[in-house]
Amino acid sequence: MHPDSSRSLPTFAVVGRVNMGKSAVIATLLEIDDNEVIRVSATPGETTHCQPHGVIFGGKECLRFIDTPGFSRPIEAMRAIQRIHGNGTPGLETLRRFCREASEEFGDEKRLLEPLLDGAGVLYIVDPGKPLRDDFLAEMEILRWTGRPRLALLNLRDVPGGVRRQEEEWREKLGGSFNLVRTFDAHRARYGERLRLLKSLLEIEERYRPQLEETIHLVENEWDTRREEAAEVILTFLENALGLRVSATLEEKDLTLPSRKQRKMELLTDRYLDDLTEMELRCFESLLKIHRHHLLKADADATSFRGIDLESDETWTKWGLGRSQLAVAAALAGGAAGFAMDAATGFLSHGVGTIFGTLGGGAAAWLKGGSLPDLRLDLMGGIKVGSGEGRTLIMGPLKSPNFPWILLDGVLTRYQQMLLRAHGRRDTQILGGDSSGFTRSFPKERRDVLAKWFGTCLKGSPNHSLEPEIFTALVATLKEIGESRNDS
Repeated sequence: MHPDSSRSLPTFAVVGRVNMGKSAVIATLLEIDDNEVIRVSATPGETTHCQPHGVIFGGKECLRFIDTPGFSRPIEAMRAIQRIHGNGTPGLETLRRFCREASEEFGDEKRLLEPLLDGAGVLYIVDPGKPLRDDFLAEMEILRWTGRPRLALLNLRDVPGGVRRQEEEWREKLGGSFNLVRTFDAHRARYGERLRLLKSLLEIEERYRPQLEETIHLVENEWDTRREEAAEVILTFLENALGLRVSATLEEKDLTLPSRKQRKMELLTDRYLDDLTEMELRCFESLLKIHRHHLLKADADATSFRGIDLESDETWTKWGLGRSQLAVAAALAGGAAGFAMDAATGFLSHGVGTIFGTLGGGAAAWLKGGSLPDLRLDLMGGIKVGSGEGRTLIMGPLKSPNFPWILLDGVLTRYQQMLLRAHGRRDTQILGGDSSGFTRSFPKERRDVLAKWFGTCLKGSPNHSLEPEIFTALVATLKEIGESRNDS
C-alpha cells in the first residue's frame, strides 16, 4: 500500500523560496519561540532538511506541519521534470522519478517534494513585497503538478502600502495554481488570525475534515482554559497586592532617636516596595508561562518599579478611573477608612511624605516619575522587645482610592502586550511602556463589583463570596482584550 493511501494524520508541508518566512509561520502557528525547536533567521538556507512539527493535545498528535528547505533552483528543476515527462503535464509519477534520478544539484527541490509525494498538502509561503519573477512562477507550476490540496499564504511581514498593486499581481497568479489564497503576518498574527488560518485548511483538505475540526475545537478550548488560568492569576495578584502589609519592630531607642526612627521607616518602605515588585513579577511570569513566551520578559529590575504619582494629571487621564467614576466606586466600596492614613501616634505621621519623597519612591513598573503617595501606617503598642518597651510599625497598603484600578490597568496592559507578541519573532522584548487604561471603559456593573471587592481587600479582609463575580468579570475583560482590533 502506498504511503499516501494509508496516512491518517492531516499533514501540510510548508514550502516556498528561501527566506520567505516559512519557519516563522510555523513558529507562530504552533506558538514556539525557541530557536532550539524552530530556527527562525534572516540567513538564507537555515532549513536544510524536512522538519516535522506536530500540534499535540493530551499526548496525541492531531495535526502536523513539515518545515521544508526552500526552493533553490526552481526554473532548472521545472525544466528537468518536463524533460523526464516529455509531452503533456507532469504528475506524481514524474515527480517521483525526478526525486529518484535527479542529481544533488536539485537536493533542496527533491527534499521539499518528499512529504508532498507522501500525501501532505501544500502551504506555500510567499512575500508579496518581492517582485513576481519567473522563478516564483516555476515554483507554483511544480507545486501544481503534485495535485495535492494547496493553500498559498501571503506573508505580509510589514509590507508597505506602496506594493499593494504588487500584492494583487501575486494574488492573480496564485489563484491559477492554488485552491485558496490567504494573507498572514508571521511577526504580528494574533490568536484570531492563527485560528482563521487553521480553519482555512478545512477549505482545501476534505479528506481530514473530522480530524481538522476536532483540532480546531481543541485549540479553541485551550484558549478558553488559558483565559481562565490568567484570570485566576490576576485575581490572586490583586488580592495579595491590595492587602500587602509589612511590619517592623521599633525598639525603645528607635522611639527616642529621630535618625534611627527614619532609617527604620526607610527600610520598611523598601521592604514594602520590594514585596510589591516581587508579587507583580510572579504574576507576569505566570502569565508568560501560560502563553508560552520565553523571549518576552517581565522587568526584573526592582529599581524600575519605583516612580508613581497617583495624583498627577497624566495618571488621571491615562490610568485607572476618571474622577467622577472613582467617586462612585469609592462610595460603593465604603472604603474611606480603608484609604485613610492611620497612625497611632502623631510623631509617626509627621514627615512621612518627606521621607517617601527622598526615596524617589514608587511601587509599579508601569508608571515613571513623580513621588509616592502616603502609605497606610499602623502603630501597634504594648509589646515587649528584650528588656525594654517596643512598638510594631505596620506599613501598607497605598491609601489612594485609584491605586487598585491603576494596578489592574497595569496588568491588563501587559496582558495585551503578550497577546500582541507573535511567537515567530526572535527578538527579546521587555514588558513595558504606557498604554491607555482599560478600567474606565468597563461596564458599570463590572466597576461596581470590582469596587466592592477592592474595598474589602484594602481593609485586609477580602470578601471571598464576591470572587466568583470577580473571576467572571476578569475573564470577560481578558476576552475583550483578546478580541480587540486595537494593536497600538
